[in-house]
Amino acid sequence: MTVLQATRTRVPSGAARSGKLFLLDLSGGRVLSMNSDGSHHQVIAADCPHPDGIVVDVEAGHVYWTNMGIVPSRNNGSIERADLDGSNRRFIVPPGGTFTPKQLHLDKANGKLYWSDREGMRVMRSNLDGSQIEILVQTGNGENDRLDQARWCVGITVDPERGQIYWTQKGGDNAEVGRILRAGINIPKGETAANRSDVEVFFNGLPEPIDLELDLEHRILYWTDRGNPPRGNTVNRAPLDAKPAQNVPQIVVSDLMEGIGIALDVQGNRMFVTDFAGSLYAAKLDGTDKRMLLAAQGNLTGVAYVEI
Repeated sequence: MTVLQATRTRVPSGAARSGKLFLLDLSGGRVLSMNSDGSHHQVIAADCPHPDGIVVDVEAGHVYWTNMGIVPSRNNGSIERADLDGSNRRFIVPPGGTFTPKQLHLDKANGKLYWSDREGMRVMRSNLDGSQIEILVQTGNGENDRLDQARWCVGITVDPERGQIYWTQKGGDNAEVGRILRAGINIPKGETAANRSDVEVFFNGLPEPIDLELDLEHRILYWTDRGNPPRGNTVNRAPLDAKPAQNVPQIVVSDLMEGIGIALDVQGNRMFVTDFAGSLYAAKLDGTDKRMLLAAQGNLTGVAYVEI
């Protein structure tokens, strides 16, 4: 539940650089930081109501995360921001400002945060201070629609080169109706978030797709899937620009226990993946050299990798 931009963030000249991971423990309500090998982990925020998505703005020294809320099925979600050491913590989107926010994406160049709102059935965007909240995609309205998990938006990422957003709609548990969709960053003129005509289905019939991450250098989309094996409990990837009829997802990591978060270190040729069983894994971008960095750490959700 991260941003590729974080791996490319400019670090002040002359500063020492080292890889750092930030991840979320949903069951413990905690934001953690650690070295990229899983060592020296620290709690930088506690008492977070079901944290799910996380991004890091190294240049500004901020970490952002979503809270699904005390009761995730109610309209009490929020987004928080703190300094990298956990100080100066505050809400930028207060409880109820979003329904059930999931994965978060940082568009640093344009000063925007993007997130998927699950029970809100929408894709949203705001300024980095939480102002100017916009609804970009609306997949349903009202309580009856909210019961349809095929309308739930979960993962989110942005392709700034093509001006497109990608998001997942997971469907029911192991329902094999999960989709990855894409649309323009901005709503076409004269249209609304609910009726926009530029929404495309990138993949259909997936077990239960969750979080997305983009390798913009090689133009490859990665995602986790928490559905049943063999296609679920996996990390998958596919080229962004292949013809739809020829584009088949490639499973690069398997044997997860409900895969959730994913972060890419493209320059270092590695990915980091969390699962709901509390494991943190690292692997090369092609899925080889998979190794467990942490185990039994509660229910892990979002993960972000940055160079500091």
